[in-house]
Amino acid sequence: MSRIIFDIETAGKDFDHLDPAVQDYLLKWADTEEEKNEVRESLSFYPLTAEIVAIGMYDPDKKKGSVFFQNNTDPLLPFEEEDMRYETGTEQEIIGKFWETIKGYKQFVTFNGRGFDCPFIVVRSAVHKIKPVRDLMPNRYGDIHIDLFDQLTFFGATRRKFSLDMWCRTFGIKSPKSDGVTGYEVKDLFKSGRHLDIARYCAGDLKATAELLSVWHTYFRGPNYK
Repeated sequence: MSRIIFDIETAGKDFDHLDPAVQDYLLKWADTEEEKNEVRESLSFYPLTAEIVAIGMYDPDKKKGSVFFQNNTDPLLPFEEEDMRYETGTEQEIIGKFWETIKGYKQFVTFNGRGFDCPFIVVRSAVHKIKPVRDLMPNRYGDIHIDLFDQLTFFGATRRKFSLDMWCRTFGIKSPKSDGVTGYEVKDLFKSGRHLDIARYCAGDLKATAELLSVWHTYFRGPNYK
């Protein structure tokens, strides 16, 4: 079965540039200054207050992938680095490239895709009047979408849920966080023009997820799985 891993990186809008009515709505239940700061720092997590700045896709069987990313400084021509191809575009363009790529695969793999990436992509696609070509949220227990966040917690049966970084450290997989970048820093990287750093960080997430997929496929599935 052809399969593709995907991951997104997002950057929240500047809170002070939001419409005053939106600011008031977001701060409605924030009483303390600490709570207000938490609201301002969380804008990257929601498709209504953020945009997609990078979408990465990786074929774990061919060991090749692509990262489509925004770059509003010096334009970059498409180029390849190791087993990844990098292409730039607007948010609308990189979302379009995502849909064009994923339609050729029968199975897709994510880490917490059901809880974050998939809803985010669908909403941002709608913002740009782009119609999805695949259902990113099929039956949770089927084999079209393998969400490793679900699988590794046995669909929520375990009490504690861990990050991709924690799972990687457990199984001796190089974590993209080991290079000093985390998802919380993407907004600042984007504002400072470090777009290629974001793209490479996304590529690291993809490869880490591919290795984690191999661990799950080999050691977590029972004897009745093919």
